[in-house]
Amino acid sequence: MTESAQGWSRRDLLRRSALVATGAVAGAGALNAWLTHRRLPLAGGPASATIGNDQQNVGSGALPVVWSVSTTRRLVALTFDDGPAPQWTPMVLDTLAEHRVPATFFLVGAQVRRHGDVVRGLLAEHEVGNHSWRHRDLAQMDTAAVYDDLRRSHDAIADVTGSPPRLVRPPYGHLGGAMLHAAARLNYRLVLWSLQMVEREYPGDPAGHARRIVAGVRPGTIVLGHDVGDPRRLVALRGLPDMITGLRARGYTFVTVSALLGAGVAPTSTG
Repeated sequence: MTESAQGWSRRDLLRRSALVATGAVAGAGALNAWLTHRRLPLAGGPASATIGNDQQNVGSGALPVVWSVSTTRRLVALTFDDGPAPQWTPMVLDTLAEHRVPATFFLVGAQVRRHGDVVRGLLAEHEVGNHSWRHRDLAQMDTAAVYDDLRRSHDAIADVTGSPPRLVRPPYGHLGGAMLHAAARLNYRLVLWSLQMVEREYPGDPAGHARRIVAGVRPGTIVLGHDVGDPRRLVALRGLPDMITGLRARGYTFVTVSALLGAGVAPTSTG
């Protein structure tokens, strides 16, 4: 019998067998993913942005998430995460004071409790935000744990600085439903960033790193930096004066995140 009379050539059989095998693997993968998904604690778990069926009690009922601000004005906000700590935070505060630059510090609650003397009375010209209690990944925690974490940090920051935070930045920029729900309950604005300091790309070259940041800023940029961490990050802090003078030479004014949010304008309609 010929291949055409048979209707199925050897090549056809091999191809169809391969497709069946591939489909079986894909089906097994999808089934495994579905089963894994079903094992997650969905209600009240890390992915859930609601708790139960009762009234949610989430502050104003909305949670703005901000990466940058749409504005035609040459405004930029410097932000520093993970502090305070005695090694680097005073260096940052001294540089900002010398150049009369306000900034926003996203503080870790446990660090505030441990090193409150580093910032006590020194943040009057600046703004503070909540960066969690111990810098754990809030996107992997359930709703009750995330709220307890942020609430504990909120209270520590308010006690030591005298300013209850109104902004929150989750560690690593990771967002989960539980994190969003907790932030809404605390009536926060959630602030990420649109430009990050990249110290590891400029080892031993503070001036080069400063030039990179100056060139990358646009009106309404929120810049992420750190005042705690790997010593390689000192490249950015040592280049902070050059960063400030370079941006001012481009006509930029430094503001806190909240001031930047207040200066935002609606995007121009293209319709």
